[in-house]
Amino acid sequence: MRDLALGDQVEIARGRARDNIIQAWHQIRSPIVLPFLQGAVYLCAIMSIMLFVERVYMAIVILFVKILGKKQYRKYRLQGLRDDLDVSNNHPIILVQIPMYNEKEVYRLSIGAACGLSWPPHKIIIQVLDDSTDPVLRELVEMECQKWICKGVNVRYETRSNRNGYKAGALREGLKKHYVKDCDFVAIFDADFQPEADFLWRTIPFLLSNRELALVQARWRFVNADECLMTRLQEMSLDYHFSVEQEVGSSSYSFFGFNGTAGVWRIQALNDAGGWKDRTTVEDMDLAVRASLKGWKFIFVGDLSVKNELPSTYKAYRYQQHRWSCGPANLFRKMLREIISCERVSAWKKFHVIYAFFFVRKIVAHLVTFFFYCVVIPMCVLAPGVRLPKLVAVYIPATITILNAICTPRSFHLIIFWILFENVMSLHRSKAAIIGLLEAERANEWVVTEKLGNALKHGKIASKPTKNKNKSKLRDK
Repeated sequence: MRDLALGDQVEIARGRARDNIIQAWHQIRSPIVLPFLQGAVYLCAIMSIMLFVERVYMAIVILFVKILGKKQYRKYRLQGLRDDLDVSNNHPIILVQIPMYNEKEVYRLSIGAACGLSWPPHKIIIQVLDDSTDPVLRELVEMECQKWICKGVNVRYETRSNRNGYKAGALREGLKKHYVKDCDFVAIFDADFQPEADFLWRTIPFLLSNRELALVQARWRFVNADECLMTRLQEMSLDYHFSVEQEVGSSSYSFFGFNGTAGVWRIQALNDAGGWKDRTTVEDMDLAVRASLKGWKFIFVGDLSVKNELPSTYKAYRYQQHRWSCGPANLFRKMLREIISCERVSAWKKFHVIYAFFFVRKIVAHLVTFFFYCVVIPMCVLAPGVRLPKLVAVYIPATITILNAICTPRSFHLIIFWILFENVMSLHRSKAAIIGLLEAERANEWVVTEKLGNALKHGKIASKPTKNKNKSKLRDK
């Protein structure tokens, strides 16, 4: 009887606690929760509309470009210049830089592809910038360089006693070598990138025909896109970046960022912009913004692609996305005042860089995806009474999603998986963007993106990513 009475008392206590919680919820629901949630809906609606307008604007521009054939790179008549180079034999000297760090699986592929570039042998220098900490691997990379040297290729194997500045530091030190002073242009390829033999013939003529051009950027082609579902979904996001964002920035003469690889820089423009800086994890974007503020122009060649590899593990992809989301937000914080005060570029270009390139694409896009679709809308289900317009909750996100996914028609049937995947990643991207804006502890965190090369074909397992929680500035591809 005593146990039964005790059990009844426990049930009564639980019932009272539940009633108290319900009563407290009703007391704060109307005066606090609903107004706060309604405000969050309006704020997210504004951000959604900003993102929607930006996406629709780019869709209109790219449609206009494709229908009328107004792609910027097609306006150049390069064949005549190529013929003149062949006749005069007055080829510029090209430096090809390959920064690498413990790239066991791919160093042969990248060095071999660079050494196979078609250009007069006495007018090209292949510079392998090896920051590897594994002495055995360093020896292997040096042996690979010596193998190509014996074949008559001008390969320079460069190492450092420290890794200050990481990728930016390696590129900066590489440009200080005495043999670089006669070079006019520098092509940069990350360790997993494999350019085709005619890459220089399809890029250098642009720079020779227009002295205002600082950068020629090629797009990426993914050798392992069909490896798994995750790589297919990555391909969908990156195809939109190249097919729309880069193409619109180039064709509208506004601005687009350097992707850190698969591009050729005019060394004069690179130096004029202040050279490589290691203050953020997006040293490539940093350089591009500074060069643009100096009045230099860029061109994106959409029909020229360079083979490379997508992260094939979720852990590697998550760390990569942290860099790609945190770095731009941090750079926005550091350069906002400089962009506003710049007098050399037009007000339209400054507006495009600040509002469209940085604020909408690099900050708003991450925040609205996570907070609206993953937090606010589910909370509205738990708190009836909040006005959630169907236009903002359904039609706008559906349009944005379709505009993104249509750039990869072969994977359009995976759109539901892509939506779920992007919502999951939005948590990490939003957190990284906030860290970058506040310049918090992980603002300069760098983790090497593991690369498998041909390891999958032979059943090998790649080494785990190396993590550096100290200040680091390297952004792999």
